[in-house]
Amino acid sequence: MKTLILFFSLTALAIVASAAQDASFNGAWQIRRNAGGNESKQECTFSQKDNVLTGTCTNDQGSVQINGKVAGKSATWTYKGDSQGGPVTVVYTGTIDSATKITGTVLAVEFSVEGEFTATRSK
Repeated sequence: MKTLILFFSLTALAIVASAAQDASFNGAWQIRRNAGGNESKQECTFSQKDNVLTGTCTNDQGSVQINGKVAGKSATWTYKGDSQGGPVTVVYTGTIDSATKITGTVLAVEFSVEGEFTATRSK
């Protein structure tokens, strides 16, 4: 009986570890966000190496470099940009829901404006 329980426990751990390894932020993503009642879109291209996330996000106002961290299927990335109110630090916290979808929250730090985002993998 103990052997059977050990077998199932190890199998479950292997499945969970495999799923975590399959989660990848690498590639191009279309991001739609709604923060402070304002909707916007941007295209981000992420490069994930181990637990480090880097890349570029582009919108109508230009491009910014992102830096972040990955933990399994979750990640946090940040960039500094300009807004109508002045410089702003933008922090995204998201989770890969599927191979083609990331959802989470976004925060404009200096203005304390929070919102939500959905990202879909570009084709």
